[in-house]
Amino acid sequence: MQEFVVDTEFGRLAGLRNGRIGAPRLLALHGWLDNAASFVPLAPWFEGFDLVAPDLPGHGASAHLPAAGEYSMTTATRAALAIADALGWDRFHLLGHSLGGATASFVAAATPQRVQRLLLIEALGSLSETEERVGTRLREAFAGMAAVNNKQLRVFADIATAVKVRMAANDLSEPVARLLVERGIAPVRGDDHQGGFVWRSDPRLTLTSAQRMSEGQMRSLIRAIECPTCMIWADPAQSYMPDALRRERATLLAHGELHTLPGTHHLHMERPGAVGELFQNFLTAG
Repeated sequence: MQEFVVDTEFGRLAGLRNGRIGAPRLLALHGWLDNAASFVPLAPWFEGFDLVAPDLPGHGASAHLPAAGEYSMTTATRAALAIADALGWDRFHLLGHSLGGATASFVAAATPQRVQRLLLIEALGSLSETEERVGTRLREAFAGMAAVNNKQLRVFADIATAVKVRMAANDLSEPVARLLVERGIAPVRGDDHQGGFVWRSDPRLTLTSAQRMSEGQMRSLIRAIECPTCMIWADPAQSYMPDALRRERATLLAHGELHTLPGTHHLHMERPGAVGELFQNFLTAG
């Protein structure tokens, strides 16, 4: 996969593209604090597609949102569509992992005329919350906004140390963590003139989101997804998305199929063959 950039209303956004221009279009959206390298292991199973994996705003090599901007599901949805517009894509297949899968769900619900097929890894819709949490969440979000401006970025002495931190944080193998880290860090020189590396993702991505839909609202959004949808979930399930909940949500889709595979949250990177074969079959089905 090769580097590409597009200019959008969200600034200059970068990413990786496999160069199969003219083939069926597939836009791949990565997860929270990941980047376009998330889809490098899976790319060989999409040789017949024009695979475009952008770094979403604030991630990887893409521009951060301006100070007045806010990282939200609506913003991520608009950014995904802005990338498709910059590519000149009117209709396309859509692939997403975790937060990228939540974003892909929003895109499919908001613009059903543009999404041909939806491929989701560890996602269907986004996280939900009870209405009673609205006030508390809003206060937490605004308190966090004030604190993040004074946050000091951690400086790693070398890439290997950053890789170990990422391995521990997300239960990743060394090769997989290295893919994400090498795209997700930038060199820096401190006040002591010693070199090092820092995460280049926007620190504001770690803020508590100011708003979250209720489960009822989320289910209504999922019902609005019209295109054929294939979901792949890891077994065991994540604590924030129990198996019963993800299966209940899947029943709301007009045309959905659900698969589970043994693995972790990044199973598309750790087990690309198993994930890739399921998606290949889905995309080539009549």
